[in-house]
Amino acid sequence: MRRKARTFVAATAALGLAAGLSGCGGDADAESTTASLTVVATNYGDSVRKNSEGYWDRVTLAFGEEHPGIDVNVEVHAPDEVDKRVAELVERGEAPDIVQTDSYSEYAARDLLYSADEVLSVPVQASFVQSLANAGEMDRAQYGLPFTASTRLLYYNKDLFERAGLEPPRSWDELLAAARALKAQDVKYPIAVPLGPEEAEAETLMWLLAGDGGYTDSTNRYDIASATNVATLTWLRDNLIGEGLTGPVAPGELNRGEAVAAFLTGDAAMVNGPLSLIRQIEDSSDSVPYGAVPLPSRDGEETPTMGTADWVVAFRDDDHRAAIGQFLDFLYADKYVIEQAAQYELLPVTTSATDAMRADKAHKSLWNGLDTLQNLRLYPVAETNWSEVTASIRERIGEAVTPEGDPQKVLESIAKAAK
Repeated sequence: MRRKARTFVAATAALGLAAGLSGCGGDADAESTTASLTVVATNYGDSVRKNSEGYWDRVTLAFGEEHPGIDVNVEVHAPDEVDKRVAELVERGEAPDIVQTDSYSEYAARDLLYSADEVLSVPVQASFVQSLANAGEMDRAQYGLPFTASTRLLYYNKDLFERAGLEPPRSWDELLAAARALKAQDVKYPIAVPLGPEEAEAETLMWLLAGDGGYTDSTNRYDIASATNVATLTWLRDNLIGEGLTGPVAPGELNRGEAVAAFLTGDAAMVNGPLSLIRQIEDSSDSVPYGAVPLPSRDGEETPTMGTADWVVAFRDDDHRAAIGQFLDFLYADKYVIEQAAQYELLPVTTSATDAMRADKAHKSLWNGLDTLQNLRLYPVAETNWSEVTASIRERIGEAVTPEGDPQKVLESIAKAAK
């Protein structure tokens, strides 16, 4: 009798934003051998949208129809519970076969994970968007398989821009001029710059990339206190913030949620935000008329766009290796990649799914994000101490842009956490 794929939901709250035998994804040997796989996944749902239970139900049910010899059990946890659950299982020697979460470096560094070429078929491994595949590498081997991706864009209020006679800015000079014009129109937050502790690492990286810098150099090694990064924060301090163009709350005290709320009510004319902000706007009773563009660069030239990703990893278990490969090959079919991206206003992680969504007007709200995919720059998640660096950024970066702030001194203090 066929064993049904089962999905267990361990949590239904929170919005997240969130793999191992080259060519063996279709190994027939697994069909004759019953295998039971355990998957721990992250919930992307909230009080408005369905949680991720339905997605995993559909995937595992369809997989079970095609692979009756493989049973897949999925636990779906809230984003802030996944890492704890996985750590408990690993500590007990009961590591899941597959985990979907926001990091991979800790377990890859301990040699607990399969690399992509050990479990994925060649076509599936080759299908990943290159910038995302590169971000999943550690020591030149890919351990993190991108599951979802997002990018951060500059959202602007079309009504406020039209009233001030403005077009979307393309350079910092144009951005500064726009913010001045909006302030003259008594806009409360011409541009909200949330460098508060909620998610300062994202806002900071957006500005550093726009200034032709970033957290890492061309070799993907930390370069936090670079001259370009210092220059970027100095420009912010002396111009947007120094001229009072970022609103009544100091950036170091303004969290992303508060900045987004100000945009939704029309108090902020510009704010950097993830693609999920589109859904918040659609769900809001205020119906903000918005546009979204990449954050302008210092000179108006194209620079990498800040992105985020969640990852799938496969824990080593030779008895399950072939079955893991089959399930992962199935998971990365265009149908499911597109479904996940469309439901949660995220970006697809494969080139074929990207092309399909770019050609479909039903996904027009995501087109600006899709256009950035090949030039995304993600957090340096391959660094095992990224969590410590993140904590330092959240604690210190706001100090750099106060009137008395010293960007170089603050960045150097953060860089110490990276050593």
